[in-house]
Amino acid sequence: MVQIKRIQEDGTDIIIPIGEIDASSSIELDLTIAKSVGEGFTKILIDCSTLEYISSAGLGVFMSYIEEFSDKSIKMVLFGMNDKVLNTFEILGLSELLTIVKTKDEAKQKV
Repeated sequence: MVQIKRIQEDGTDIIIPIGEIDASSSIELDLTIAKSVGEGFTKILIDCSTLEYISSAGLGVFMSYIEEFSDKSIKMVLFGMNDKVLNTFEILGLSELLTIVKTKDEAKQKV
């Protein structure tokens, strides 16, 4: 189960998933990102510091936006992952396709 919060800072939308993203809760993540895009945000940070687990369905949500974000010049940066979650991204090669950094400050610099 996941709870997703959003906050806005300096024209950046920060999405904060709390808990676990699995097949059923990945839909909520997808809707949250789509809402952010729909509201015109071009800088999106994903704060993963409270994300405990992500399934392949959750990873698929991020993958589904790569081309659209490139086409629309939207920057998305993920930060604050614990080792377990980061390892999941690395095993599937997503760390090569997505921008992942350690801290919020680094993430802000990347967008």
